[in-house]
Amino acid sequence: MRHIRPAPLTADAFAPYGEVLSATGAYRLINDGMCRRHHDLARLDFGAGRAGISIFQAQPRTLPCSLDLLERHPLGSQAFVPMGAQPFLVVVAPGPDATPLAFITDGAQAINLRRGTWHGVLTPLHAPGLFAVIDRIAPDGEAPGANLVEHRLPAPFLITPP
Repeated sequence: MRHIRPAPLTADAFAPYGEVLSATGAYRLINDGMCRRHHDLARLDFGAGRAGISIFQAQPRTLPCSLDLLERHPLGSQAFVPMGAQPFLVVVAPGPDATPLAFITDGAQAINLRRGTWHGVLTPLHAPGLFAVIDRIAPDGEAPGANLVEHRLPAPFLITPP
């Protein structure tokens, strides 16, 4: 079995696939100086659809875990914002047959996957596995599943602890 060891999630390493969203860097003060606004952190792209916010509740996994499925959303970006301060696993790949990369968030990071980015499924490492997800809601009349392409890997990868 092929192995992948996750790296810490950084903006530079993740840049080819999307944006890391965190309360770091430049900000402006709002709310009478009581709140830092880290402004416009992600390129949300919904094509002909519209933005929607959903809540996902995913079962936590432990490392090592097997990776045998990649997916992509050709019609829109997808942002995952954890609703707890727990790290989660992020898997991306340059293509469906390329070796995936794995990252672990620091518990205070969210991600935005660019439109068309190959990625693994949502993988929380701790309960409760709650995420706000900002992604494309299809316009009326669009075929169900038009924005989901799945690719089963011919041989799985084993994602090991860092």
